[in-house]
Amino acid sequence: MSFPLLTATAVLPAVGAIVTAAVPAARRTTAKWMALGFSLATFALAVLVVARFEPNGDRYQLVESHSWIKDFGVRYELGVDGIGVVLIALTALLVPFVILAGWHDADPLENSSSRWRPTQGFFALILMVEAMVILSFEATDVFLFYILFEAMLIPMYFLIGGFGDRAHSGSDAAAATQRSYAAVKFLLYNLVGGLIMLAAVIGLYVVAGSFSLNEIAEARASGELDMATNTERLLFLGFFFAFAIKAPLWPLHTWLPNAMGEATAPVAVLITAVVDKVGTFAMLRFCLQLFPEASKWATPVIVVLALISIVYGALLAVGQRDIKRLIAYASISHFGFIILGIFAMTSQGQSGATLYMVNHGISTAALMLVAGFLITRRGSRLIADYGGVQKVAPVLAGTFLVGGLSTLSLPGLSPFVSEFLVLVGTFARYPVAGIIATSGIVLAALYVLVLYQRTMTGPVKDEVRGMPDLRPRELAVITPLIALLLFFGVFPKPLTDIVNPAVEHTMSDVEKKDPRPDVEAAK
Repeated sequence: MSFPLLTATAVLPAVGAIVTAAVPAARRTTAKWMALGFSLATFALAVLVVARFEPNGDRYQLVESHSWIKDFGVRYELGVDGIGVVLIALTALLVPFVILAGWHDADPLENSSSRWRPTQGFFALILMVEAMVILSFEATDVFLFYILFEAMLIPMYFLIGGFGDRAHSGSDAAAATQRSYAAVKFLLYNLVGGLIMLAAVIGLYVVAGSFSLNEIAEARASGELDMATNTERLLFLGFFFAFAIKAPLWPLHTWLPNAMGEATAPVAVLITAVVDKVGTFAMLRFCLQLFPEASKWATPVIVVLALISIVYGALLAVGQRDIKRLIAYASISHFGFIILGIFAMTSQGQSGATLYMVNHGISTAALMLVAGFLITRRGSRLIADYGGVQKVAPVLAGTFLVGGLSTLSLPGLSPFVSEFLVLVGTFARYPVAGIIATSGIVLAALYVLVLYQRTMTGPVKDEVRGMPDLRPRELAVITPLIALLLFFGVFPKPLTDIVNPAVEHTMSDVEKKDPRPDVEAAK
């Protein structure tokens, strides 16, 4: 029996969460190093998964399958394709930076009578989220995926509501109220989506007689399973609704600005760069593979919703006064690009969407974490409270600029490649949609450059005059992320080599081929 590498990659951070939580309360620093050590070991296993994966081999590799709840046909089935592999690597890469950036976020408050939750709990919850997200990228049993899809809400709820941002303009009571509101809204939105998905999961089992993704897909391909048109469409909508909330897609997005605004910057990164990717990943793995005809039927409406997300998110980002909410609305716009690429039904669009998931994770992590360092120094999230930071903290300002430029997809930085592929793929099938989506690039340049101008340039405000520059720990967080933005910006081939064969399988599922160009090349 081969070593269960996929299980080990998910179990290791879960064990780390238990061990970290068990560290005595007085040994906070030990708990931090314990969590960081487990996250780095998980990253090492994720690298091994990538190394063992053969892009041109079988669609699902490193497969594990064991009987679990036999009476209900539920199995513990794992397997990864090229899309899952890169997202596992992204998750395992970002969590050590999240832990390092949040090193002091759960420390006791000085000169405060309020009780802060234990440091051990903060880092244990982060590791538990990592374990569930990684396992969700590996699950090929629909019921197993559903359980993980819902279970990850619990640690995220406590991270948002129990360890919120301390930079709040109101009183401690007002801050606690806002954190509680954001956490409950996050939980309720996603629980509603999950309940509808549960009904669809049960309906799928009634129709197909199995929860196995591979068995259902093979039965559909061979003609043994023939779903009625209306049944397939209803099941698709049940799955897609839950994934659209998680993604998030307009108009189901309103929980995200609240959650990211009230969470600490590292937890905000965990939300948008890691957890939300489960939604867009699931659209590719489950919606397109299980319900190909319904996916094509719903495509025109989904494309419209994605375009609204792109423009709406960017417009609201332009008008924001809160730094973290600005980044949240920018992420809504970016998720619109990802979903547009998925449902453009072209190989360029879907390859670009998958790369966008990875590159958005890296770029948003870089921008949000630098913003978090900035907010911690000043104690305010309001853009108007800053000015002239580049004169007193030039390294902080410079890294903030690079993170911002990556968010607007500047050529030479990795998000440009993904956004370009999404737009090319969309233009090929939906030229008007491609033109509208391009406006999101212009708006992104507006909100990023205005944000930088208002916070980093101009006269130095008295409140930021003594602001320290980035410390070694903070540089250790930001420098590798910027290096990755530059590396994949000029050399995306390591990612595309893994992703493209998986995209070919997905295109085959929906029986779509890339449109022929209107103008043939000269002979």
